[in-house]
Amino acid sequence: MKHKYYLFILLIIVLLLAGCSQTATPAVTVTDTVDLPPAAPTPTGPEPTSSNTPPTETAQPPTPTAEPGLPPLPPEPQRIEFQAEDGTPLVGYYYPAAINPAPVVVLMHWAAGDHTDWLYVGMVAWLQNRGAEIPAPPELRYFDTPYPFAPLPEDLSFGVFTFDFRGYGESGPHNGPQSDLVMDARAAYTTAATLPGVDPERVAGIGASIGSDGVVDGCNEACIGALSLGPGSWLEMPYPEAVTATDELGKPAWCVAAEDDERGFQTCRAATGEHYYAVVHPSGGHAMQLFRLENNLQPPIEEAILDYLRLVFDLPQE
Repeated sequence: MKHKYYLFILLIIVLLLAGCSQTATPAVTVTDTVDLPPAAPTPTGPEPTSSNTPPTETAQPPTPTAEPGLPPLPPEPQRIEFQAEDGTPLVGYYYPAAINPAPVVVLMHWAAGDHTDWLYVGMVAWLQNRGAEIPAPPELRYFDTPYPFAPLPEDLSFGVFTFDFRGYGESGPHNGPQSDLVMDARAAYTTAATLPGVDPERVAGIGASIGSDGVVDGCNEACIGALSLGPGSWLEMPYPEAVTATDELGKPAWCVAAEDDERGFQTCRAATGEHYYAVVHPSGGHAMQLFRLENNLQPPIEEAILDYLRLVFDLPQE
């Protein structure tokens, strides 16, 4: 009888131990799951924008394409030797931004000068935004005084790449048609995308006169947008056709011209596109003449330039 009693007690103990082991483990698992922080949402990036969006509309900053927070390169310019696709030697200068990686602006000069015009007018120092001094021009130009650019916000800094078209400055000779300069523009975009400290997904152009056609005519895979100051179909490709080709790829093309620059004004007016945007002033002259102090353009020319840069690089508005 005692034997059966002990067996009954032992069975009760076994059942109690089994019940405890079955409830303890789920309780710990549930507690751990509840205490875990919620998973972060997957970034989706900004919605695409176009250049006909009002400049006051706020754009969202883009999802970084490279590791942020790298040390900036020294601000001093780097001399860059490169080649067009036909082998013509070209020379450019790279001015690194205060951030790394950074968007880069390729500046294309007009026929009345060379890459140094962007230095003397103050455009390079303004875009780089690193406190560089503006050199005095060695000779009288269309502007012998730097343009008084309104300061950029402290958190904005762009890499800048200037170069000489063939037949100008330090680049090789030009013995062919004007359309050859389109090869130089394409090579400049491609080269700029490979420079250290540059975000290769954010390369855009600004050009004057022949350069204003070059930034659009030569807009290749590396180029995401072009701003033209006084275009005129100078490189044998009709500017409206080049704008259409760029627009169909979803790349903004902007134009700035003055009505007293008849060719530039008519060329700007002839172009159309979903991503095309034009700013026309009653007066101001042709291309780099827009930076002359006596013009006193309203709104100032740098406002259109900055609106374009904010749009094409998908930067937040002020």
